[in-house]
Amino acid sequence: MTVAATTPRSIQRVYLTLMLGNTLAASLIWGINTIFLLDAGLSNLEAFAANAFFTAGMVLFEVPTGVVADTIGRRASYLWGTLTLAGATLLYVLLWAITAPFWAWAVVSILLGLGFTFFSGAVEAWLVDALKASGYRGEMEPVFGRGQMVTGIGMLVGSVAGGFFAEVGSLGLPFVLRSAILLVMFAFAFLAMRDIGFQPEQRGQPLTEMRRIATASIDYGWRVPAVKWLMVEALVVGGVGIYGFYALQPYLLELYGDPEAYMVAGLAAAIIAGAQILGGVAAPRIRMLFQRRTSALLVTAVGAALSLLLIGLADAFWLVIVLTVAWGILFAATLPIRQSYLNALIPSRQRATILSFDSMMNSTGGVWSQPLLGRAADVWGYGSSYVACAAIQICAVPFLWLSRLQNAPADSLALAEAQEDAGPGPEPQAG
Repeated sequence: MTVAATTPRSIQRVYLTLMLGNTLAASLIWGINTIFLLDAGLSNLEAFAANAFFTAGMVLFEVPTGVVADTIGRRASYLWGTLTLAGATLLYVLLWAITAPFWAWAVVSILLGLGFTFFSGAVEAWLVDALKASGYRGEMEPVFGRGQMVTGIGMLVGSVAGGFFAEVGSLGLPFVLRSAILLVMFAFAFLAMRDIGFQPEQRGQPLTEMRRIATASIDYGWRVPAVKWLMVEALVVGGVGIYGFYALQPYLLELYGDPEAYMVAGLAAAIIAGAQILGGVAAPRIRMLFQRRTSALLVTAVGAALSLLLIGLADAFWLVIVLTVAWGILFAATLPIRQSYLNALIPSRQRATILSFDSMMNSTGGVWSQPLLGRAADVWGYGSSYVACAAIQICAVPFLWLSRLQNAPADSLALAEAQEDAGPGPEPQAG
C-alpha cells in the first residue's frame, strides 16, 4: 500500500514532515558538538578544523549531489542522504569511543558534509515541482514560511533534547538518537515521496548525463543575471548567519557576567529557534507589503544589517536579547521570500542542481568569513565582530539591486502568475 503524496495539501504535509524530521535530527547535537569533540581528545584547533572539513565537504559535493537529484531523482537523493548521514553520524560515535586520531575525524566530517548535500536542493526542488504538477496555484512564500516555522520548532526541541540526553546519558547518546531519527525519516520518505512533476531522465552514460545537466545548469543559472546576482550575494553574506548564531553563545555569557551560566548559552539556540518560527509567520505578510520580491529582500537585508550593528554596539544583556530576536526574525523571514524568487527563476530540469550550486555558494561564504570574524572577536571582542557582521551584511544590497534591475517576471507577483504555465527559463535575463 502506498501513502505517496499526490495533492497540494498532502505534498505540503510531506514537505513539512521532512523539514521537521531533518531539523530535529540535525539539532540534537548542535548544543554539544564542540564539547563532544573536545571530550574525544581533540584540541580546540582540531575541533574547529574538523568543522571546517565538514563545511569543505559541503562545498565539494553540493553540485555533484544536485546533479544526482536532477538525473536519478529527488526522492533517491533524499534517501541516499538519510543513509549517508546516519552512517557518518554513527562513525562519529565510534571515533569518540576509541579516541581516534584527527585524520579520521577529518574524513568522517567530509562524509557528514556529503550527507547534508544530498538533502540541499533535492527536497526544495521536489516540493516546487510536485506542487506545480498537482495544480497548486498559490504563492510559494506561505509554503516556505510554514517550512521555516517547522524548522524553528524542530531546532528548539532538538537543541534542548540533545543537551538533556547528553546530561542524563552520555555525549554520544544524542548522536545515536540522530541516526535513529534519520532511519525513521528514510522509511517515511520511502513511502511518502514520489518524483511528481519531474521525470528522471537517463540518456546514455551517467557521467555524460551529469555533464549535460551541469552544463545546462550553468546556462539557466549562472548565465541568467537575476540568478547570478543572488548567488554572488550568497557568496558574500553566507557566513553571517552561521557566525551570528555560534558567536552569540559566548557573547551572551560575557554580557551576563558568568562564564559558567550554560543555561544562558543555551538561550541563544532557543532565541534563534523562536525567531525561525516567527520569521516563518512573518514572511508572507512582509512579502505582501511590496509589489516586488526584491523590494522585500532589500528591506530585510538593511534591517538585518542594522540589527547586527546595534547588537555589536549594545553593552546590556537584555538589550542584546531583544535585538537578537529582531535580527533572527528578519533573517528567517528573508529565506522563504528568497526561495520563492529563486525557484521561480529556474527551470524544473535543472532545479536541484542550481539550488545545490546556490547552497554551495552560501557554504563558501561561511568558509571565508567565519575565520575573519573569529579573528575580529579575538582581537577586538565579540561586539566588534558583530559590527563587522553588519558591514558584510550590508554588502548584500548592491547584489540584490543588480538582480532587481533584470526586471525578471518572477520578481513581480502578477507577472510571475502570468507566465506560470510556461515555466521559468532563460528569459529572466531581459532587462
